[in-house]
Amino acid sequence: MPTIHARGIAAIADVLRDRMVTPLFQPIVDLSSGLVVGLEALARGPAGTELEFPDRLFAAAREAGLLAELDMLCFERALECTVAASAPPPLLFINAEPAVLDQPVSSRVIAMVGNGLPFRYILEYTERALPTSPGVLVHLAGIVHQFGNGIALDDVGVDPMSLAFLPVLEPEVIKLDMSLLREPDTEHTRSVCTAVAAEARRTGAVVLAEGIETEDDLVTARRMGARWGQGWLFGRPAPIGQVTHRFDHAAASRVPPARPGFHQARGTPFQVAASHGPIVSGSAVQLTAALDRLRKLIAGDPHAVIVMSAAETDAPALTGLLADATARSVIVLDDPVPDEFAVAVLGPAHGSAALCVESTSGRLVLLDHLPAVAGVARILLNRLGPGRLTDGMNQP
Repeated sequence: MPTIHARGIAAIADVLRDRMVTPLFQPIVDLSSGLVVGLEALARGPAGTELEFPDRLFAAAREAGLLAELDMLCFERALECTVAASAPPPLLFINAEPAVLDQPVSSRVIAMVGNGLPFRYILEYTERALPTSPGVLVHLAGIVHQFGNGIALDDVGVDPMSLAFLPVLEPEVIKLDMSLLREPDTEHTRSVCTAVAAEARRTGAVVLAEGIETEDDLVTARRMGARWGQGWLFGRPAPIGQVTHRFDHAAASRVPPARPGFHQARGTPFQVAASHGPIVSGSAVQLTAALDRLRKLIAGDPHAVIVMSAAETDAPALTGLLADATARSVIVLDDPVPDEFAVAVLGPAHGSAALCVESTSGRLVLLDHLPAVAGVARILLNRLGPGRLTDGMNQP
C-alpha cells in the first residue's frame, strides 16, 4: 500500500465535506451481441490531487478512521451520477468495501432507492469479505433483494474458499478474476470454471470475465464459459456523460430476479433441514455415523467452509468433529441456537453436508443436497447478527 502523507489524511475531511468523489464508469458487455448490459462505477477522488486514485483515497480514509464515511459517499455518488445521466444503463455495478459492510445505510441512499431507480443495481462483494463478514454479507444480500436489486461475487478464483460460499450467497452475477484469463489452461482455472459453470446452471447466475484486453482474451473468456465481460477491449473508465455505447435494455431481465426473503428464511436449522430430508430417531449409533461422515468431509478439504451452532453440552461432539479439520474457515456461533446442534459443511472439492440435531428429542437430520445444506448455513450465518447494519436499512 502506498505511503499516505499527513496532508493526504487531512484532505479526506475536505473530500467528505464537499462530496469530492466523481465516479468513472466502465462498460460491461454481452460477449455474444457486443451490446453494453451495464456499467461499473469506479470511485475517483479530486482530479490532479494525491487522492485522485482509489488506492490512495481509500488508504487515507482508512488511516483517518473515515473509511465507512468514504465508502458510503462513493455509493451515493455512483447512484446520483447514474440517476442524472441522460441515458442510464440497465444495470449499475457498485463495489462494497469489505471492512465496513455493516455500516448503516445513509438516508440519502435510502431515499434514492426507496423512490425507485431507473436501473437495477448490482452490489459487488469481493471475496476478501467472505472470511471476515459472512453474516453481514448474507444479511445485506437480503436487504438488496428487498428493493429488487442483486449481488455479484467479485474476484472469484483467487481464493478457492469463495467457491464454497457461492451456494450460500447465490449471487446473480459471478465475476471471474482476471488472473484466470491470464492462465486459462492451468488445473486451478479449469476447476474454478467447472465449479462456477455448475453453479450458474443451478441458479441461472450470469458469469462475467474481468480483464478482457485483446481479441484473444475475448475468445478465451468465451471458452471459460463467460456470457458477459469487461476490460479495456470494450472501453476504459470514463465519466458517464462520455459513455456512447449502445445499451441492451433487456439486460436487467437477463439477471435472475430478486428473491426477497431468500437470504433470511424463517425457522431453525433443524426445521429447515427437516423440510428437505428424513428425520431419524437419533440413536447413539446414528449420531456417531453422521458425525464420522462430516469429519471425513472436513478432514479432506482445506477450502471447506464450516458453520456450526453448539451448546456447551455439545462440546465433546464439536471437539471430535474438528479434530482433523484442515479448513481455514470455521465459524462457531457465539449465540447458539437453543436446543439444537447444527453443522453445515460446504466444500468446493469434496462435497457438502449438514447435520441438525434436536437436543430435546435426540432426533436428527443428515443432508447432502447442496441447496438444502446452503439453506442451513444461511440460517446459521444470520444468527451472527447484522451488527450496525440494522440501524438504517429497515427504514422505508
